[in-house]
Amino acid sequence: MKTLDSIVLSYQTIKSNRLRTAITVVIIALGIMALIAIITAVQAVNQSLTTSFSTMGANAFSIRFKERTIRLGGPNRDDVKITTRNSLKEKVSSSGRIISYQEAKAFKDQFDFPAKVGISIPGPQGIIVDNGVKRTNPDIRILGGDENYLYINGYEIEYGRNFSLGDVASGENVCIIGNVVAQKLYGDNTEKAMDQVITVDNNKYRVIGILKDKGSSAFLNADKVVLTTVNNIRRTYGSGTDSYNIAVMVSDLNLMDVAIGEATGTFRPIRKLDVKETDNFYIDKSDSIVASLMANLGFLKYATLAIALITLIGAAIGLMNIMLVAVNERTKEIGLIKALGGKSNEIKAQFLWESILISLLGAVAGILAGVLLGNLVAFALKTPFIIPWIWVIIGIAVCSLVGLLAGLYPAYKAAKLDPIVALRYE
Repeated sequence: MKTLDSIVLSYQTIKSNRLRTAITVVIIALGIMALIAIITAVQAVNQSLTTSFSTMGANAFSIRFKERTIRLGGPNRDDVKITTRNSLKEKVSSSGRIISYQEAKAFKDQFDFPAKVGISIPGPQGIIVDNGVKRTNPDIRILGGDENYLYINGYEIEYGRNFSLGDVASGENVCIIGNVVAQKLYGDNTEKAMDQVITVDNNKYRVIGILKDKGSSAFLNADKVVLTTVNNIRRTYGSGTDSYNIAVMVSDLNLMDVAIGEATGTFRPIRKLDVKETDNFYIDKSDSIVASLMANLGFLKYATLAIALITLIGAAIGLMNIMLVAVNERTKEIGLIKALGGKSNEIKAQFLWESILISLLGAVAGILAGVLLGNLVAFALKTPFIIPWIWVIIGIAVCSLVGLLAGLYPAYKAAKLDPIVALRYE
């Protein structure tokens, strides 16, 4: 009997026992579905996070007073405390001190490298902006930056102008608003917002620019923003305990490592560090926040792998039981095949193929269901359709192995039957 004949005969046998086969297929499919769905969802979240937080280009990095501490659904680390003053959230580390405006300004003045340097500080989040007629929802954030902030963070001006050196130095109440803010206040003709006076968190600002639409994701809307100068944030909200962010963008990606080394060498004396002391600041590349957030999602993969493994073990036991029942039900058939010249290896192959096919049917059903279920998350996060091909291949391979192992003993038992005894079996 050829291999193809064994496969066809095994498939026909599976079709004749649909209910029993379906139960086993569902059990296997549940384990694979959980694995593929979670992996697909995590990849969708990863894409959305990358879109959300990679605001700076690949050739940019920032200097912070400490590494970002990000936990999804969990508390902050013990060495970080969050205080609120004038609606500003500040992180103060017990292991290092914040970067003051004077230190940030000294770095910008002293950094002698072919790169653009920008200084910024976050203002309050969840604020309301209004023009006396219309107002936004309380989901707008205000940021303070300098003349290089827009360029380094990938913003473009649609109408108006960028901050001038005079604007930054004086800290006067001028602002550049995001496209979403302009549309909310002035409709589709966003240019009408130019030179208008708006109220931002109960403070009057004159609009000098409107940003081009930058897009949004489930985690961050880059257009729901009001930008003002760093000195305006200092004057309006105070900055005694706020840490400033220093951003550096080099012209060539190949210069990144050199620029980071130069930045470290420039900033250490400004921070008054001795040669033997370690850095009390952190170099943060543009993709580090995504890596930090994804590390918090890593436990989902391990938990899902454990669930899938337990489910597949149960499915393997159930599949072996079905195959043993099949051997008992087809004892006379096996005896007849042997009496007509059928070989033990052919009978063994038939039962093995039957077990593997059942397992593969479960794999296919689980993969399809898992991809569709996981892409519901991708759809909600507005990311492209995802198929985790590596895990699909792994799922098929694992299910094939499960089917092979589950069918070994029943196939061996069937192949060893005595044809005379088998023909007399009732």
